[in-house]
Amino acid sequence: QVQLVESGGGLVQAGGSLRLSCAVSGGTFSWSRMGWFRQAPGKEREIVARITWSISWAPTTYYADSVKGRFTISRDNAKNTVYLQMNSLKPEDTAVYYCARAIIKGGAYEYDYWGKGTQVTVSS
Repeated sequence: QVQLVESGGGLVQAGGSLRLSCAVSGGTFSWSRMGWFRQAPGKEREIVARITWSISWAPTTYYADSVKGRFTISRDNAKNTVYLQMNSLKPEDTAVYYCARAIIKGGAYEYDYWGKGTQVTVSS
């Protein structure tokens, strides 16, 4: 059974930084996409960043416009962990952050396992 456990959330002042971690257990780290999502109260869940890799090319990343230039997603294969470095945090970044694993089904990526989330609160 694959398990994803997020950590690193907390309370930080605007302009501060946090690094979220997503530790993956119960399976190999051989799938090719991991994503970070967030959900603020009263809002729908949205993707924040994702990282995609293959044996044929270097990892590629995607960022939502709202976090581009401030957040960085990375992975450590040896530790089966994906990170989200968040800098220059803003109050509007306040949300529960989730990591998720994606596999290819029917030719498209599908997120099939999710963590339980970690709360990030940014005070003004």
